[in-house]
Amino acid sequence: MRFYSESLDLPDSTFSILRDLIHERTGLFYDSGKRELLADKLSPLVLERGFNSFLDYYYLLKYDAEQEPEWERVVNALSVQETFFYREMDQIRAVAEVFVPQYFAASPLRPFRIWCSACATGEEPISIAMALAEAGWLGRHAIEIHASDISPAAIQKAQKGVFRERSFRNLPAQVQSRFFRHQNGAWRVADDIHKKIQWRTINVINREEVAQLPPVSVIFCRNMFIYFSPEAVRRTLRIFYEKLTTPGYLFVGAAESLLKVSADFDLEEIGGAFVYVKRSRQ
Repeated sequence: MRFYSESLDLPDSTFSILRDLIHERTGLFYDSGKRELLADKLSPLVLERGFNSFLDYYYLLKYDAEQEPEWERVVNALSVQETFFYREMDQIRAVAEVFVPQYFAASPLRPFRIWCSACATGEEPISIAMALAEAGWLGRHAIEIHASDISPAAIQKAQKGVFRERSFRNLPAQVQSRFFRHQNGAWRVADDIHKKIQWRTINVINREEVAQLPPVSVIFCRNMFIYFSPEAVRRTLRIFYEKLTTPGYLFVGAAESLLKVSADFDLEEIGGAFVYVKRSRQ
């Protein structure tokens, strides 16, 4: 394996076209203040390809007919995988204590579907499964948890179900001992929790990829939009709106606001959590 510490120079002209190509493909947007950050993240990939300029790499991504594996490497390099168990639990509790009981009271035979649309290495959907198990719902009714990320490397880690101590910094010890077992210096999630989650690699701004999923009642998309342009946020929200049932519920990160980018959702406080709601328009 070769390691590179060198960061290639990324001229402004090449930065602009490379940034726009990445934005079009993934929704991720790097403004001019993040030029060096983008160069640092992608320089190893450029050098491993044997190139000495970002312009050559741009041409590869833009025009090579067999560039798909290279795009996987790009999204793996650019993806931010900062997550941990029981993060922003007020939203997860609202699902387990409000939305799920209401849903099955009205539709006891129909499956309740949740989509974690930027699940990183899996801590979020596993947290949801654990909360539903703690509330007694997971084995009583048909609940589907779909988890996806744009990064194939992140999904591969999530599918293994093995986590280090850093992921547990917000998880109560009794919950950890119930749902995980210690194994070779790490922790493996219980099979009855892990098997409830369906893992996929999905680019949320790609309608064809999102079409893999059935309609869902809840979407979690937390702390992804802070890396998107307003245009990419609007594009993604339209896809989410079409994928959600009515009513449907969208959770975003605490630092994210959709009020200025979309009128499709109403912001409401339900069960102690703020949620964007899709309702029937009269």
